[in-house]
Amino acid sequence: MFIQNLLTTAQQVFILYILIAVGFFADKFGLYTEKASKLNTDLLFYIVTPMVIVNSFLSIDNSPENLKNFGVAALLGVAIHVIGMPLIVPLFRKTDKSKAGIYRYACMYGNCGYMALPLAQAVLGAEGAFYCSAIIMVFNIFSFTHGIYIIGAQKGGFDFKKLLINPGTIGVSIGLPLYLLGVELPTVIATPINSLAVLNTPLAMLIFGTYIAHTDLKTMFTDKNIYLVGIVKLIAIPLIMIAGFKLFNIPTVLATAVAVSASAPCANNTVIFAGKYDLDTGTASKTVALVSFFSIITMPVMIALAAT
Repeated sequence: MFIQNLLTTAQQVFILYILIAVGFFADKFGLYTEKASKLNTDLLFYIVTPMVIVNSFLSIDNSPENLKNFGVAALLGVAIHVIGMPLIVPLFRKTDKSKAGIYRYACMYGNCGYMALPLAQAVLGAEGAFYCSAIIMVFNIFSFTHGIYIIGAQKGGFDFKKLLINPGTIGVSIGLPLYLLGVELPTVIATPINSLAVLNTPLAMLIFGTYIAHTDLKTMFTDKNIYLVGIVKLIAIPLIMIAGFKLFNIPTVLATAVAVSASAPCANNTVIFAGKYDLDTGTASKTVALVSFFSIITMPVMIALAAT
């Protein structure tokens, strides 16, 4: 099982790198440049992201048992992020402010959609994907509020308006009522929603690739801060969560699904937010790329610990 999980994780990381490479070479040949990708960031933010969330609700059966389990998974998703908050406070205080927020965000926010969801599907089947969808919902709410704040995008304090109006909460406010009411959208509406949702990973990775094209990759392996990000994101947070599972006797399938999400590498949004808010995209790109590579080993280990 460990070898199978290792291969599945490695495959997902390899796919990610292929998509990044397409963006990288597209920029080098002038087909899709960093300037063009920045114009697409708003499309990804305000249209594609809400559709990802809405689409996840549309694909879930709203039976009472599923609703209960979905709620538990969502609470555990909240726990993942709440645990990360105090951990990152003392970190990177001596680091340049233009980079410190990127490192802190990368420590807390994981690639739930592209890495965790398919891995949970492969390891646990539909039930695992179901639990991960709850965590993706929670991730988007935290990411577009607390995440934007800590990355350094909101100057002069926390903007409570963004707590209520952001891509994460917009998606939930549309999708959750449809889920609770058992509404089945007609094909003419459901299909465009799904079509927009599936743009999320390829578009994010193409944008990521254009940023990598303008980054000095030679410094990636010499940045000590990236290794600290990896320790917090890939080891500390998932181990704390797994200890909690054992303490509170969380069912194995649910614990394993949450562990997959908790141990996922840095979110693609680390790079997207950096581009959106004119932060250091080079630092963000290097951090996501290297931590994702390390996750090939760490994710299967965490899954094995949660499943035993």
